[in-house]
Amino acid sequence: MNEKNTYDVIVVGAGSVGTPAAMFLAAEGLRVLLLEGYASPGQGSNKAAIGGVRATHSDPAKILLCQKSLEVFTTWEERTGVDVGWKPGGYCFPVYTGGLRDQLQGILPMQKKFGLDIDWLDADGIAQVVPGIERRGLLGGTLSPRDGQVSTLKASVAFQREGQRLGVDLHVKEPVVGYAVNSGKIEGVRTEKNIYFAPRVVIATGADAISHGRMLNAHFPVTPDSHEAGISAPVKQFLPPLVVDMHEGPEGKTANFYFGQVHSGQIIFCYTPKKAFLGHNRENLSEFMPVLASRLTTLIPRLRNLLIRRTWRGLYPMTPDGRPILDWVPGAEGALAAVGMCGQGFMLGPGVAAQVTAMIMGRPGLLPPEILSTLSLSRNFGATPSEALA
Repeated sequence: MNEKNTYDVIVVGAGSVGTPAAMFLAAEGLRVLLLEGYASPGQGSNKAAIGGVRATHSDPAKILLCQKSLEVFTTWEERTGVDVGWKPGGYCFPVYTGGLRDQLQGILPMQKKFGLDIDWLDADGIAQVVPGIERRGLLGGTLSPRDGQVSTLKASVAFQREGQRLGVDLHVKEPVVGYAVNSGKIEGVRTEKNIYFAPRVVIATGADAISHGRMLNAHFPVTPDSHEAGISAPVKQFLPPLVVDMHEGPEGKTANFYFGQVHSGQIIFCYTPKKAFLGHNRENLSEFMPVLASRLTTLIPRLRNLLIRRTWRGLYPMTPDGRPILDWVPGAEGALAAVGMCGQGFMLGPGVAAQVTAMIMGRPGLLPPEILSTLSLSRNFGATPSEALA
């Protein structure tokens, strides 16, 4: 065994989860190798995210994980002196139907039980939080003021550099092509260039999770789902929160619609199409901008003259029940899967990284056992929660 190629932990995938996981593991004094097939970290789904970070979920595991993510993002500049583009302002869910009102109000006690700062506002309160919102039919909504937005590009570089400062050995343009498993235990990984050894391997491969599961003779039920997003030219700051509009769009092609104003003034946006676009295709669709324009101007008419600068597509690595997978891989002792973030990898990333680090170190983490079990590979994946709320 080549000592130079031997590590305490190998992290496969330098994206929203893998990069902060490598950083946290190195902070424990471990020798860490971070492997990435792209030319630099964050070049998969990470850079396609719109940067929202919320603990506002209907799933306890996501609430707890994202609370840790918010702690990391909101204190990063103070602790390191590096700006990651944090913009406070919260998340707002405006409501136009009685059914959604009952749904959101019904989960408030659970959300507060797990420490989420969230409250119901009446229509006047929502109109103050979201200036210019369409008032016809507005019933109110929720606001979680501690949530916010971060620059995905700045954060990715910040985590990479801090990890390398702590000793992370980063190898880019080196995709993993196989895993070494002997007598049911992980021994390392094989790339196109070399073989590396470690008793612990973290698989954080995003939309490519299923192929890595096959290499380990395991099934990771993760299917990529392509979503389009865009950003405008900067305008004067007027919108504090990131807004999630969950009522059906007027064009009948969209479900949830997300948008916010970043710290530098641009409006950034994304919507969930009713028909899923499964697979790895990231080409822009001609229907996106007309549908987006209809959705945005229906909700906030004052944005009808907004200048759009560019659009792009990214991949949501979806599990059948909309929850991540965070579990040891059966038949490969020492291999830990942190996959299936369901389009929320950026906001979950630091929290998942902290939980991964605790599991690697063999100590209790952010999630109590009964909640961690809801993210296991052996769970019943039959439930299908609302994508926006989950």
